[in-house]
Amino acid sequence: MGVCGPTRLRWGPVVRVLVLQAAWALGGGQVRYSVPEEAKGGTVVGRLAQDLGLEAGEAEARRLRLVAQGRRASVEVSGASGALVVSSRLDREELCGKSAPCALRLEVLLERPLRVFHVEVEVTDINDNAPHFPAATKNLSIPELNTMPGSRFPLEGASDADIGANAQLSYTLSPSEHFALDLQKTEDDTESLFLVLTKGLDRESLAEHRLVLTARDGGRPSLTGTVELVVSVLDANDNAPQFNQSVYKVRLPENTEMGTFVLRVNATDLDEGSNRNISYSLHSFFPQDGRDVFGIHKTSGEIYLRGSLDFEDVGVYRIQVDAKDMGNPPLSGHCKVVVEVLDVNDNAPEVWVTSLSVPVAEDASVGTVVALLSVSDRDSGANGRVRCAVWPPSPFGLVATFAGSYSLVLREALDRERVSEYEVEVRAEDGGAPPLRASRGLRVPVSDVNDNAPAFAQAVYTVLARENNAAGAELARLWARDPDEAGNGRVSYSVAEGGAGAGSGSGSGPGWRPASSYVSVDAESGRLWALQPLDYEELQVLQFEVRAVDAGEPPLCGNATVQLFVVDENDNAPALLPPAGGGPGPWAAGEASSSSAAAAGSLWAWAAWGAPAGQVVAKIRAVDADSGYNAWLRYELWEPRGKGPFRVGLYSGEVSTARALEEADGPRQRLLIVVRDHGEPSRSATATLSVSLVEGAEAALAAAGAVSAGAGLRPAAGAEGGAAAAAAASATNVWLVVAICAVSSLFLLAVVLYGASRWAPRAAVLAGPGPATLVCASEVGSWSYSQRQSRSLCVADGAGKSDLMVFSPNCPPPPGPAPKEPPQEPPALLDTVSATRPPLAL
Repeated sequence: MGVCGPTRLRWGPVVRVLVLQAAWALGGGQVRYSVPEEAKGGTVVGRLAQDLGLEAGEAEARRLRLVAQGRRASVEVSGASGALVVSSRLDREELCGKSAPCALRLEVLLERPLRVFHVEVEVTDINDNAPHFPAATKNLSIPELNTMPGSRFPLEGASDADIGANAQLSYTLSPSEHFALDLQKTEDDTESLFLVLTKGLDRESLAEHRLVLTARDGGRPSLTGTVELVVSVLDANDNAPQFNQSVYKVRLPENTEMGTFVLRVNATDLDEGSNRNISYSLHSFFPQDGRDVFGIHKTSGEIYLRGSLDFEDVGVYRIQVDAKDMGNPPLSGHCKVVVEVLDVNDNAPEVWVTSLSVPVAEDASVGTVVALLSVSDRDSGANGRVRCAVWPPSPFGLVATFAGSYSLVLREALDRERVSEYEVEVRAEDGGAPPLRASRGLRVPVSDVNDNAPAFAQAVYTVLARENNAAGAELARLWARDPDEAGNGRVSYSVAEGGAGAGSGSGSGPGWRPASSYVSVDAESGRLWALQPLDYEELQVLQFEVRAVDAGEPPLCGNATVQLFVVDENDNAPALLPPAGGGPGPWAAGEASSSSAAAAGSLWAWAAWGAPAGQVVAKIRAVDADSGYNAWLRYELWEPRGKGPFRVGLYSGEVSTARALEEADGPRQRLLIVVRDHGEPSRSATATLSVSLVEGAEAALAAAGAVSAGAGLRPAAGAEGGAAAAAAASATNVWLVVAICAVSSLFLLAVVLYGASRWAPRAAVLAGPGPATLVCASEVGSWSYSQRQSRSLCVADGAGKSDLMVFSPNCPPPPGPAPKEPPQEPPALLDTVSATRPPLAL
């Protein structure tokens, strides 16, 4: 006999799509649609973009997409139109089984800004499953005669995987004069099907009856399933076993161990002998996998657990128990056992990350959504209620958006320079006793923004550089720190502003030069280079700013001030000065050399015969453009050597008699004087002094003439002319009286002028390409002092030999520990201080 199969469904040109709810739910923002199962791929379920209020093309631009929760969605969002369409086969029975309604709960994500919407798609049932019997053939044995009309024989009904009207079954029996069907409903809305004997059986007339039982569902069109009933007519045993209950009910926790006793069924048989002996068996199960879960002892009727229970898989088992006697033929009785499985807290919560937006910018605003999470628990009741928290509690927090859905949001401002990455743990705990827990870790990196300007290690850098350095020499290395990363922390350096020269304060003077003409800074390394050799006599201090700029957008910058002090080198030889009065006279400076002297300037002076030792005849004046020890001069008598009649002051440059002058010393003495500085190596200049020895009156006359001319020294040729004039005067007595009067007059004038010149300060200012240099001279030496922001001290030429020379170093102390006490001045200077002369004050 054939079994009717399912009828092929005919789909119209357009699938009917029922929109259950396309507007927002009042409190939750949920869209609901309905689609029949088995809908073809591409079938439009609903116009999702339109229902969400999106404009045309906005769905694709904002990446409208679906996130399914734990199961295959079978639907997708069309990128172009934003419609929700069927992507794969929809089988309601595969998705939900017998559960009704069958709903797919989806999350819809929309970016820029990130938003989440909840969509529920109900899959409606169609009649695509025919009723199905457990077996194609059912064998029954009924004894003749003893079986009275009205006897009932239970039959196992068919099952239909559909739901609702499509699963409502009706039964029909092929025509028979001996049998009929009886369908009864029990208290729990289950149906019991019986084969009822309407007329007594006669084995001799018909030993076997073949009937066809047909089950028809309520769908349109309806589907059918059949089973063949084979009834064998038996003799003898006419009492079937009877159970004391038709239905047994029992409850078991789902964690009940295997082998546990469930319950005991009991049946009795009124027959005697072997017809009274009963054997128990489990006949039918719903669901079918109950065969592996329960077992029964054949003789005692004790039902025991031989498999494991799981409330989340099956909540109720329905079992049919048969009691069969040992008669010939055997008779059987039937009862039903209902086992309800009780839920225990045996499932921990599950946490899924449905969307993660990382990295998070450190300037992200509070409330920014970082991740979307779904939390579920397979248990029911309190065991399935889940509480969620995030650890650490800051700077992130959880916000519940829907049942089982959470958003991980930013609660506090971020700072990448303090924490560049967060390890966030989302913890879930159910309400069972004891509670079960689960967690999900998230790594949330923080992306950098340009929020830190470069900062130099020092606000002011002091750099010492020796003059005459080579062009391109490295002077210092500057470094600015930017805690940002990548381009935001990549620093470039440049000389911002500053300069030196006249009018440098305003940058408008004719001698002003920008700092960029002296130095340059490497844009990447921050190394400070000299663009040209530095000259201390031109430039002592160069102050400018160096700017550090990062590569961020917008760029940030920091500044540092650099004070470049040029350290003097002994690169200038002493220079001889003209006479104090400014009168003409040849003079020359020696070539700067530590071992050789240059051509000397020719100077002359007068000395009287018989002049005592210690009388000053002349004074050599010189200046050195350097500073400090490099400008501290000393004077040496180079020729004649030995015990000559003259000597020169070591630091004053005063030429005086070493002993009383005698006629044996000759009419003229030629002195070669070397002027040296204290630099390393030292440099020098030479001066040639011609001293004419004359009579006392002639010497006074010559001195008076020199004073009136404003010069203490004269060229050597003038000395020879004076000697000739003196000889002519001594030869003529007439002119003697005139000469004595003239000499007396000149002597008085010389005394007045000499006193005035002695008390006048003898300071000169040398002008050159650099700043003004103050030159001070006295009997103890000459000194050049040119430090910019310092007080100037000048010792007048009229001061005695005990004058004190005061000077200060030209360069500031280098950075580092505090310097020790400055060394004292050379003993040769300190020894010249006289107790009778008060010290000079600044």
